[in-house]
Amino acid sequence: MKPYPSLQQWHSPSPNSEVIRLPTDEDLRLALRLRAIADALLVPVASVTGLPPEVVQGFVEGTSTGAVAAGKAPKKRKVSAYNRAYKAAFKRTAKKYKKKNGEWMKDGFKKAVKAAHKEAGRKKK
Repeated sequence: MKPYPSLQQWHSPSPNSEVIRLPTDEDLRLALRLRAIADALLVPVASVTGLPPEVVQGFVEGTSTGAVAAGKAPKKRKVSAYNRAYKAAFKRTAKKYKKKNGEWMKDGFKKAVKAAHKEAGRKKK
């Protein structure tokens, strides 16, 4: 007979044979200690501002996650002059390759792209 796995590790039924780690008593004690420190910091702020502690906590959590997300936001690329010219040329030429109901004709999109590139390149020079 095989012994039961310890309570700290339990194998999941997934095909990856991942190990699910259950929190230990030490992990729970650390989490409670951190929560107590956070509450001790937020209560004075709430009393000074006159806001309920829940609102202050939500604001702090929201701004911290927002700051992290803003720091990781991808930088927007600068649109080149050629890309702007191509965009305008495509809008002008696309009408010629569409049906009356707005659908593309057969190979219309491909032809519109080619014509727009040709026109944008001509204007560049």
